[in-house]
Amino acid sequence: MKICAIIAEYNPFHNGHLKQIEYVKNTLNAEKIIVIMSGDFTQRGEPAIMNKYTRAKHAVIAGADAVIELPTVFATANAEIFAKGAINVINGISVCDGLCFGVESGEKEEYLELAKALNNETSEYKKAVKSQLETGVSLAKAKHTALKSVYGDALNCDLLSSPNNILGLEYVKACLKTNASLEFFPMIREGKHNDKTLRKGITSATSIREKIKLNQKRAVKKSLPRFVFRDLKNFPFAYEKMALSKIITTSSEEMSKISDCTEGLENRIKALVKDNHSLETLIEKVSTKRYPKTRISRIILANLLGVKEKFVKDCLETPLYASVLAVNNESKDLLKELSQKSKIPLITRKSDFTALKKTALESFELDETALDIYNLITNEKRSYGRINFI
Repeated sequence: MKICAIIAEYNPFHNGHLKQIEYVKNTLNAEKIIVIMSGDFTQRGEPAIMNKYTRAKHAVIAGADAVIELPTVFATANAEIFAKGAINVINGISVCDGLCFGVESGEKEEYLELAKALNNETSEYKKAVKSQLETGVSLAKAKHTALKSVYGDALNCDLLSSPNNILGLEYVKACLKTNASLEFFPMIREGKHNDKTLRKGITSATSIREKIKLNQKRAVKKSLPRFVFRDLKNFPFAYEKMALSKIITTSSEEMSKISDCTEGLENRIKALVKDNHSLETLIEKVSTKRYPKTRISRIILANLLGVKEKFVKDCLETPLYASVLAVNNESKDLLKELSQKSKIPLITRKSDFTALKKTALESFELDETALDIYNLITNEKRSYGRINFI
């Protein structure tokens, strides 16, 4: 394999991520690695622990050859949109022939078969999902139960029961829908994705962030490469009040247009914000079995950034761009190959945005807005469009 893609957040980059890069290089024998990485805000609906340029630097130091930013409109969305957006970027740069992703379980063929079934939903399956949703469960739970009832043991439906499996499945679905010429490499990860307990050796990013939020940074020292630990900062808590105040100043009508804010959720959020001045408490009160905490967090972030449902759909249907955050000094030839083969504009400096039109330009401006807000909550001064050669 010549060039393998990895889709990641690196929030923060930890020993498990390092193991994946080593696996791609040493076991899959990839000549180059391109990481498609979330920017300053993440899929959980939170600001990242460290800014995107620092996290991109960590990826290159660890062995990646180039890091391309996943546009904010996709990076802060649900698993399906996150995956579709990332695959669109990979298809757009036209240089990758492999994709490696971490999962809790499952084999390549199981992902392929289940993805095919989900991409060709039968009327029986749709009815089963609708029936499950009427019981008040989340969409992910409804799909899992519906698949089991329709396909039984013919498919490994349990792939829909854990977060990284779901995301991996969405990657495969997106690749099949777009006829992407990528070979898939699911890699079994260690530990549980959402485990808040810090474990010895490889532990979850969630457990690391929990310690950082408690200002216990030294506790995570052995869980991170040394070059990551030395860059750790306090969690950007200023985000919380900014997000809460935006809810107060946004009308219900405007909030109803926000991505994933459906079925009157805007009214529930606005009613509860008056008596819950902690973001964590508000999310706890708004969430239900049907509307998980991560979905509420994403809605609140989308409201702050002004990401509307229609805009997300437009971005999914439009070729956007590849904004390069960092490149290995020894891999500058890869940058040349990208510039020659990419079917979407390559952004290596801010002036490159002049090649963007309409929806792509709006998406780029959203990335800039996200950076400005992140600068505000972290008291940093970073400008958009600077590429780091590491």
